[in-house]
Amino acid sequence: MPRKQNKRRADGRIAVQVYLGMVDGKRKYKTVYGNTQKEADEAALQVKLALRKGIDVTAERDTFGDWAKRWIKYKEADISFSQLRSYEGYIKRLENLHGLRISDIKTYDIQEIVDALAAENPHTGKPTSKKTLGDIKLTASQIFRLAITNRVLDYNPADAVVIPKNAPQSHRRALTEEEQGWILNTPHKMQLAAVIMMYTGLRRGELLALTWPDINLADRTVTVNKSVEFHDGVPHVKASTKTNAGMRVISIPEILAVYLSDQPKSSLLVFPSATGQIVSESSWRVMWDDYLREIDKKFGSPKVGKSSLLTIPHFTAHWLRHTYATMLYMAGVDVLTAKDLLGHSDIKTTLGIYTHLDTKFKIRSVDKLNDYLGNASQMQVKRFLF
Repeated sequence: MPRKQNKRRADGRIAVQVYLGMVDGKRKYKTVYGNTQKEADEAALQVKLALRKGIDVTAERDTFGDWAKRWIKYKEADISFSQLRSYEGYIKRLENLHGLRISDIKTYDIQEIVDALAAENPHTGKPTSKKTLGDIKLTASQIFRLAITNRVLDYNPADAVVIPKNAPQSHRRALTEEEQGWILNTPHKMQLAAVIMMYTGLRRGELLALTWPDINLADRTVTVNKSVEFHDGVPHVKASTKTNAGMRVISIPEILAVYLSDQPKSSLLVFPSATGQIVSESSWRVMWDDYLREIDKKFGSPKVGKSSLLTIPHFTAHWLRHTYATMLYMAGVDVLTAKDLLGHSDIKTTLGIYTHLDTKFKIRSVDKLNDYLGNASQMQVKRFLF
């Protein structure tokens, strides 16, 4: 029996209808097209296969941009304002995908964007860091995952994207012991904030919201139960932290307790502005830059001419948080305790830091084994002699 031949349309294409089922009491069809009967039949077959997988074939015209908007709206209730801005920035980097139908996007479409950013960030003119590329890939992956959950797709093209090995690492790191000494030995308005963050791992927003009643010097603890977010540079206090895990009580070292006991308590806020209010984003930036210049004057290398460039590393507040995490690791604090002290919502974040430090300080782990074996051997000798 000869194959059915559908009528050719005025535009030269052949149309084939696929029955989708009953909707509101009416039979619903989807029309697919091909330049030949074979192409049209193949298109119809793909629709039928998608239907068998439970894919919503009526959503095929949805673009990546459509699902990016849905995803960001879904996320905004559970994330901070700064996180929201970061995600919006990552989505902006994926703008070449926005107009494409999400069901048509392949891995190489995303890979091209990642490779181009790895070669040059259009805003800085420099290669994009490996961490930022990973965040962009993760954002794309989560958008596709939302579409998969809603049965628009059956696979995630972002998961197979490869971050180039030669992409530069982020420059964020822990301060060395010498650099920690710079913090402790450079008096400045910003020193109070820097010392607290270095010995507690507080995020900037958590530090700016900290009040003196949150600090118990007798028990040597700091209670973190609120944070400051900047909306277009203006500070807003949230009665919560970045995540639920951020609500925590931190035991502080004696060196910090002694330091804090000597600080004036003229305001409810531990680190207020000159008027006793929350420090604005612009004021923070000005004070931080001035603090770095003071450290550079005291500990930096001699400068040639009148250069305003720093000769010390231009470290940020988040370097101090990473310094705290590193000190926990070097002190032998277990990863679960470190997770709680740092306020990480996901153990993978803490494990990532500890794994990186394990690689950097492998000899430390071997020394632990030697100490253990040495002590065990001594115990065996004592049992033998006595």
